[in-house]
Amino acid sequence: MSHNVLYLSYDGMTDPLGQSQVLPYLFGLTTKGFSFQLISFEKKDQFLQHGDHIQKLCSENNVHWHPLTYTKSPPLLSTIYDVNRMKLLAHKLHRENNFEIIHCRSYLSSLVGLEMKNRYQIKFLFDMRGFWADERIDGKIWNIKNPIYKRVYNFFKRKEKIFFQQADHIISLTFAGKEEICSWKGFSGIADKIEVIPCCADLSKFNPQKINEEQRHKFANRLSLSKNDFILGYVGSIGTWYMLEEMLQYFNFLLKEKPSAIFLFVTGESPVYLKKKALEFGIDSDKIRVISARHQDVAACISLFTASIFFIRPTYSKKASSPTKQGELMAMGIPLICNDGVGDTAKVVQDYQAGYALKGFSTKDFETINIEFPNFNNIRCRQGAQEFYSLSEGISRYHKVYAKLLSIGN
Repeated sequence: MSHNVLYLSYDGMTDPLGQSQVLPYLFGLTTKGFSFQLISFEKKDQFLQHGDHIQKLCSENNVHWHPLTYTKSPPLLSTIYDVNRMKLLAHKLHRENNFEIIHCRSYLSSLVGLEMKNRYQIKFLFDMRGFWADERIDGKIWNIKNPIYKRVYNFFKRKEKIFFQQADHIISLTFAGKEEICSWKGFSGIADKIEVIPCCADLSKFNPQKINEEQRHKFANRLSLSKNDFILGYVGSIGTWYMLEEMLQYFNFLLKEKPSAIFLFVTGESPVYLKKKALEFGIDSDKIRVISARHQDVAACISLFTASIFFIRPTYSKKASSPTKQGELMAMGIPLICNDGVGDTAKVVQDYQAGYALKGFSTKDFETINIEFPNFNNIRCRQGAQEFYSLSEGISRYHKVYAKLLSIGN
């Protein structure tokens, strides 16, 4: 017997995040007796580029995808418009499929999920993905000095508590986030309905033993990298949270010890922008390499790294964040240079001898890093990826939650 699930996401499946952090889980769960109707919001350029490919993948894996066009402007009103469209389609699909679970990714989709739970008695799974309203403040997307944004922020903070209280189950990306929620007044008894599932990685793709050497050499030649170069690598977009200036400061510090070092960005960011920022720190542009890679080529590019770096602003909302890149890098056995104060990142790095998690970003903090990585343990690092971040483990944990919601054996 197949169990019908409605999955709601305001993130697009044609975005890298949808391809790595939504679809693989759904494809895995379809093999365990669940049938999905998936609603997502797609950016026009991404949809034109990748829509056919994603539709093919969904069809092959028995996921019924209903892409809607993401509306960008005007701010707030466009979001209200999109949420209403999601709601109308969700109700239509429920009439056709009689869903048993509504799985809501983050807060906006949960507005629809909570309403449907109360109307149709569907099991409501709140997959929070982080403290969304606080991220808007910490990321300077909303300015609460503006009375409109302050009102919106307060609205979502009220809704947040209702989501936690009325959800049949909750997914937190981090144990630190779960601990924070349980510390709130009146929430001490909520722990049993919170499952921690971090951003996982497909270890069949991020596996150093499966890297195509010919492809690896192709990328190395394209980037003018030699076998003995010390490559400090960054993977992913820079966005709101990643601390580019502090990472460049560290690289400048590194150059004093390793004058021949190269900073390689595997990203869709502008090479001109990144090299211009490097020059602001006195770093020659020839020390910066930038490559944009398809998702299936990222592992080969990562394999060029001697060490990896990611600094994330350690704000309140980041207690609930799990960097997608951490599992991928650890699976590849790449030493990490990162920072404390972001979800479970530092604890995992320390527990699995995977590199350094800095307390701050001063020269004194940088001096604590030994770039020979004497304490790095490749076996433990990859074991950590397997135990903490593997996609198969993530699918298993989601299956456990689904089974609990429907009172079926798992």
